[in-house]
Amino acid sequence: MQIGNFSFENNNILIIAELSANHNGDIEVAKETIRTAKKTGANAIKLQTYTPDTLTIDCKKEYFQIKENSPWDGQYLYDLYKEAFTPWEWHAELFEVAKAEGLICFSSPFDKTAVDFLEKLNVPAYKIASFEIQDIPLIEYVASKGKPIIISTGIAALEDIELAVNTCKGAGNEQIILLKCTSSYPAPIDLANLNTMVDFRQKFKVIVGVSDHTMENTVPVVSTALGGQVIEKHFILDREMGGADSSFSLDPAEFKAMVEAVKSAKSSLGKVSYELSEKVKKNKKFARSLFVVKDIKKGEILSEENVRSIRPGYGLHPKYFNEILGKKVNEDIERGTPLNFEMIEFDFYNKL
Repeated sequence: MQIGNFSFENNNILIIAELSANHNGDIEVAKETIRTAKKTGANAIKLQTYTPDTLTIDCKKEYFQIKENSPWDGQYLYDLYKEAFTPWEWHAELFEVAKAEGLICFSSPFDKTAVDFLEKLNVPAYKIASFEIQDIPLIEYVASKGKPIIISTGIAALEDIELAVNTCKGAGNEQIILLKCTSSYPAPIDLANLNTMVDFRQKFKVIVGVSDHTMENTVPVVSTALGGQVIEKHFILDREMGGADSSFSLDPAEFKAMVEAVKSAKSSLGKVSYELSEKVKKNKKFARSLFVVKDIKKGEILSEENVRSIRPGYGLHPKYFNEILGKKVNEDIERGTPLNFEMIEFDFYNKL
């Protein structure tokens, strides 16, 4: 699978900086956020494409007020989305900034009109947000565009995920990526449950990754070790700016540290190999081998008193220890001499 110029071959990891509401209503802040995301090592920038009216209605009934011990408690949904949304008239310009920076730019649409709008911008992929995984008509419409579709699973039960995946496949689209997500802001690390991500890959035969709302690097690093190929984190120029998503967004220094930790984790995985590097081969001289540890005269018997397996590794392999015991030596040998077959009578070494 490929998104823009990014290929998932060779277990490459797509690192997405989520802009979300971290522009605080200022397009110049949004542009600078994109430019800075590039400097921190992100591969992609993700927007959100909605208006307050495409997500909810302006209603002050209690159903529409947030009371979930979240950063937005007390706010009404319409008011929050009005504060947080990215104006659609910014999109084309933000896409151009991302392109100039060499970043992949795509978005999460929240209704069909957003999909139609993003199609005109030729987005290379789509993201289904956690809370939209139950919007099957939206998923079906997005999947019908034939582009990679990344789905967060924050509020999803297994049957929700199965339905979303089957909906994509039913629309003829098997370019599916599932992200393990904990819909808590910020998210406690003990709820990450990254083995679920591994199960996604086994059950659904798809690329997997994480949409992570923790404030540390553990989840991205462990995800990498478990085979995750997408890491999405909210990104902000400075948390002191405030804003709807600031409390669970990484600043540039934190995001860069996360990227470097992920790269190190991926590098450490390497490949299945039993070959020894030249450096390791040189260090083998510090392994154990058979040494004479007590002066021995010609004709004397090798015993546990005069031969031991010790460091360094210039003598016989320790695996021969039991077989050389009781054999005579054919020369005087000083203490501290590595033992070899030529020192042993009866051409014993020819029989080993």
